[in-house]
Amino acid sequence: MRHIISLLIENESGALSRVAGLYSARGYNIESLTVAPTDDPSLSRMTIVTFGSDTVVEQIAKQTDKLIDVVRLVTYTETPHVERELMMVKLRAIGAQREEAMRLVSIFRAKIVDVTDSTYVVEVTGDSGKIDAFLGAVPSEQILEVVRSGVVGIARGESALKV
Repeated sequence: MRHIISLLIENESGALSRVAGLYSARGYNIESLTVAPTDDPSLSRMTIVTFGSDTVVEQIAKQTDKLIDVVRLVTYTETPHVERELMMVKLRAIGAQREEAMRLVSIFRAKIVDVTDSTYVVEVTGDSGKIDAFLGAVPSEQILEVVRSGVVGIARGESALKV
C-alpha cells in the first residue's frame, strides 16, 4: 500500500541524510522525496512516499519520529488530504505532432512552458495518476525527457503540520 509521510525537520546539514539513511538501513524504498524550507527558516518540510504494509510503514514512521532532527510527523494514508506533483516533459513536436500535443495539453489542463522549432516543454501538475495518464496518452517516441518533482501533500480542513 502507498503511504505519504510528511515531517518537519530541523533545517540543518545532515538532517536529510539521517532520515534517508534510516529508510535505507531498514531496507525500505523511498518512491519519492521532496524537501524545502518552510515559512520558519529553522525548519524544512519533507514529504516521503513509500510502499509497504500498514504495520511496517507505521513502524518506520515511529522510528523516523524518534530522530533528533524530526520535529513533527504525520502520515496521510488515511487522512483526507490533497496531493500534487509537478512534471515537465519535453516532447518532440514536428508537423502534426504539434497539434496533437496541444490537444493533450488542453485535455489535461497542462501548460506549454517552452517552444522551439521541434520541441515543446509541457508542465503537468496534479496527482500522480493524472501525470501517469498524461505520459500514457503521449506516444513514447515523442517523449524526449521527463522530470518529476515528487509528491507534496497537505491535510484538508483545520488540521496542520506545524510546531
